[in-house]
Amino acid sequence: MTRMKERLFAYCEKKYHATPEYLWARYPNYAVLRHSDNRKWFALIMDVLGTKLGLDRTDFVYILNVKIRDPLLVDFLVRQKGFLPGYHIRKGNWISILLDGTVAFEEICKWLDESYLATASKTTKKAAEP
Repeated sequence: MTRMKERLFAYCEKKYHATPEYLWARYPNYAVLRHSDNRKWFALIMDVLGTKLGLDRTDFVYILNVKIRDPLLVDFLVRQKGFLPGYHIRKGNWISILLDGTVAFEEICKWLDESYLATASKTTKKAAEP
């Protein structure tokens, strides 16, 4: 799990020049990734007890929260293995992705990219989208 987290941090640093920020002393494993221009979060990585996620696990699991622009896509994704409704972000456009190997790294990066665009400033969106 930690390896996946480190791979995601490396991906975000290389592609978006975003490094993890650890904002809460009470939750030392929670990290946010945010845009440099508008300071909005585009990802949140945290470790959560599996039972709090509705899983049949009593250990801590790492998850990645990302924003998806299309609510219908959110409904579709949370029915897939490894995807859950956004934990602690109860807005309809956020999902949680298990970082335990259930979802392939490349697919996680695709949703991370989607979240980056969903939370980007108008200037960043204009530069990134065709």
